[in-house]
Amino acid sequence: MRTTPEDFEALQGHAGEAAELMRLLGNANRLQLLCQIAQGEQSVGQIEDQLDIKQPALSQQLAELRKAGLVQTRRESRSVLYSLGGEHVRLLLELLLVAFGVRTPPANDAPGATMPVAAPARQAGDSARFARVEQ
Repeated sequence: MRTTPEDFEALQGHAGEAAELMRLLGNANRLQLLCQIAQGEQSVGQIEDQLDIKQPALSQQLAELRKAGLVQTRRESRSVLYSLGGEHVRLLLELLLVAFGVRTPPANDAPGATMPVAAPARQAGDSARFARVEQ
């Protein structure tokens, strides 16, 4: 699958939404929360036990993620359980796994197709490296 100029034109129409999504993912606590919740449905207490985020900040960040639709809740007895807000959230997290070299990109059957991937930093002091898109 190749990205076309039309694809980027369409993305420009969603620039505000994309920027807001990037802002939400740009907070380390919110990203850690999403990664924790991606492992399975969890209560606030379970999340708090796993992450070094205290209750007031945890509740605030979960509320922001819920408002944006990145997480959803389900009530079970007296507990509120959190899960990812949809497959689009899981896909974003999987893209980050590829970008940081945790996973390899999925195989693409299209001949000559390449997927741009940011390579992980390999040396101390490197902040980022970027892969070249081959055509």
